[in-house]
Amino acid sequence: MTELPLDHVRTLLAVVDEGTFDAAAAALHVTPSAVSQRVKALERRTGRVLLMRTKPVRPTESGQVVVRFARQMARLERDARADLGISGTGDPGEPGEPALLPVAVNADSLATWFLSALSRIPDEARICFELRREDEDHTTALLREGAVMAAVTSSPDAVAGCTVRRLGRMRYLPVATGEFTARRLGDWPRAPLAEVLADAPVVCFDRRDSLQEHFVREVTEGRRGASRLRHYVPSSRGFVEAIAAGLGWGVVPRTQAEPLLRSGALVLLDPERTVDVPLFWQQWKLDSPALATLADAVTEAAAEHLRR
Repeated sequence: MTELPLDHVRTLLAVVDEGTFDAAAAALHVTPSAVSQRVKALERRTGRVLLMRTKPVRPTESGQVVVRFARQMARLERDARADLGISGTGDPGEPGEPALLPVAVNADSLATWFLSALSRIPDEARICFELRREDEDHTTALLREGAVMAAVTSSPDAVAGCTVRRLGRMRYLPVATGEFTARRLGDWPRAPLAEVLADAPVVCFDRRDSLQEHFVREVTEGRRGASRLRHYVPSSRGFVEAIAAGLGWGVVPRTQAEPLLRSGALVLLDPERTVDVPLFWQQWKLDSPALATLADAVTEAAAEHLRR
């Protein structure tokens, strides 16, 4: 591929981030015509359509590659400035711009252990975080698009241009209130759970949440799935509170479930079965001190909170 002019690459990134050519022009202090010409010139050089001219503008699959490259170049430039002691204004010796790291993380990790990882990073590192909450099965899409530099994911397969390391397994427990089990699970625990669970109301995080479905299929040996009587509560704390309020049963992260089990607010539906979700850390292959510091903190926190 021919050389990619950096001003054209930065312009493409501005269009994607700002959403329109006019907004990108305002951010770059150039005319919309100049922005359009740069993007077209970049598309001619690559021989690919890089942007879908929608509102907001979206990168094509080829455009995602260029966007990811642009973000990596920006990250390396900021790291070089920091190493040279150059501030954003160009004044030597002045503190440089803090490192901003966009990271994708699933809601349950965010609610249980991930923030403890961020708290381990020393103040002098001058790192800021932009967290994107996404299901662990879908965080790799944000990496692929170049929207984030790192992600907690359930996929062991590295995204192109990324490294991957195993963090551990997050354990989930099937729980409900005692009142709910008496009202909606009939003769359980005398009757087998497989005979009653598939018809009971269930709480799910959102429409992508398949953990409850997976659990019921395991209990019923594939004969049934979770009930169509489903409540969707897209908040980790709200999800647990909905189960504790008796709206339905659900599988809850062990660290959130155990205090409620000890207090009697919830009961364990099956002490023999759990749901374990493997988690991995994927990040760009960049020699970035800020990214390396974050990776070390995440790995250390995961070792303390997740199962091996």
